[in-house]
Amino acid sequence: MVDSTILASKIASVRDAVARIRAVLPADVEAFVSDRTTREVVVLNLFVAVQECMSLAAHWLADEGVDVPQTYGDMFRRLGERGVIPSELAMRLAAASGLRNLVAHQYGILDARRVFTLASDRLDDLLAFCAQLADRAR
Repeated sequence: MVDSTILASKIASVRDAVARIRAVLPADVEAFVSDRTTREVVVLNLFVAVQECMSLAAHWLADEGVDVPQTYGDMFRRLGERGVIPSELAMRLAAASGLRNLVAHQYGILDARRVFTLASDRLDDLLAFCAQLADRAR
């Protein structure tokens, strides 16, 4: 189990990043695409939130004595396989790790419409992941 101080700190970081995204995300995709500053705030905070979730996943697996997979997506899938999080959530988080990789390593040009969709529809996945781990830590 992840140390409670680390868990609380990382969950707070995810919640803060999600709140920042929600504070600036416009209601429609066209407004998002046309506003560079908003896009940058959203991308940065998505990166932070997903990175913190990946860090939590790695800590959880290591602390449970499970070999930590080589890829971020596989870490979430492994948590799903072990019943730590629902498998559907694990698959969505594995997909979100791909966005993190694009941002971190500049593997390609980010699709602003895809980023908007993730920010509009998938923030609750990040919070659900944190809630699942917090519940298991109790």
